Parts: sequence; structure tokens; C-alpha cells
Amino acid sequence: MTRKLLLSLLFLLGVKMAGQERNSHFSLGFNYGFGGEFNNRNYTFTNHFYKFQIYYNLKETKYFQYQILVQPEINFAKHQLLNFYFVKPETPNYQQKRDEYTQLKDVREYVLNCGFLIRKPIGKVCSIYVLGSIGPMITDTETERMSKGFAFADVLALGFTADYKKLQFDVRPSVRHVSNAGLGSSNAGYNTKNIEFGISYQL
Repeated sequence: MTRKLLLSLLFLLGVKMAGQERNSHFSLGFNYGFGGEFNNRNYTFTNHFYKFQIYYNLKETKYFQYQILVQPEINFAKHQLLNFYFVKPETPNYQQKRDEYTQLKDVREYVLNCGFLIRKPIGKVCSIYVLGSIGPMITDTETERMSKGFAFADVLALGFTADYKKLQFDVRPSVRHVSNAGLGSSNAGYNTKNIEFGISYQL
């Protein structure tokens, strides 16, 4: 994690040296986050993830700022079925699937979220914001809750930022829902609560 964060900071520094002196509408950032499922008796799901962030300042008024955000993400998760009755007897090979799904699984998700952000400045250096995003996702592992392959990730987040010159430090609690909109045979999906920490640089 430390190596990836250092490389990201070096990249942002290189952008600064190559860029023009005047501010643009764009910022680049990097976030790291982690979380897990809401308490339930059916399954466990814990995750940590890395996001590369591209902000575009769409509009600014006296009280609010409006931004578009694009977030390529890789998510590393662990999942396990706890309640094997979730796989019903009418499911083909249900006993075999119960045995398979109750094993702890590693799941990787590759996501491209696109979001809209409303920011309220507080004083000269701080701000709070609301973020909603949705995007396509590829998951590499089949579970009892979701088929392998194409799906969607929806995120609703609240955030707090503090500015230092052109750097912005970010703390972002969020809730996330993942499902495939009925495109796969299994579509119960996952609901998780997460928190992430990030840094961005205004170009």
C-alpha cells in the first residue's frame, strides 16, 4: 500500500512540474478504503480497495461547488456463505453448491464509477460534500449472491476535505450496493459500509 501511495504522489508531482501555472478545472487523486457487510446471518463480506480519481469542476456558485468524478477502482474482497439454506434444494446440484459456497472465497472487482459531487466550503480550507456514483463492474468469482462477470456498483457517500495549497486531503464514509440488475443467474448482491482516505492535487 505504501509503495502505491508513494508512486501516486510522485505522479502528481510530475504533473505539477509539467503543467501550466494557472489552475485548471481538473484534479487528480488517489484513495484507499476498506469496509464490510452490514451485520447479517447469511454471509460475510470484507473488502479493501484502491481508487484513482479524476475530478472536473463543473460549476461554482457563492455557496456550493459542483463536480463530476470518474473513479477507476480495484476491489479485493473476501466472502463466505454462512447460512447454507440460502441455496435452496430446487437449485441444480444444490448440495455441491452449498459445500462450495460455504468456503471462504477471494473476490476481485474491477470498477469504473462515474459520480456527481456537491461540495459546501466551510471557511477557507475545509469543505463537506455529498457524492453519488454508479458504474459498470467485472467480478472474477461466482458466489451464491452474484454471478461471475458483469455487474454494477452504486455508492452514496458523505465526505470531509481539508486543503493545503493545491493538495486536498479527503475522508469519505460511504455505503455501497453491488448487483448485476438481473443480467446473471444470481443477483442478490452485496451491501457494504466503507470508509476511505485520499489525497488529490489540483492541476
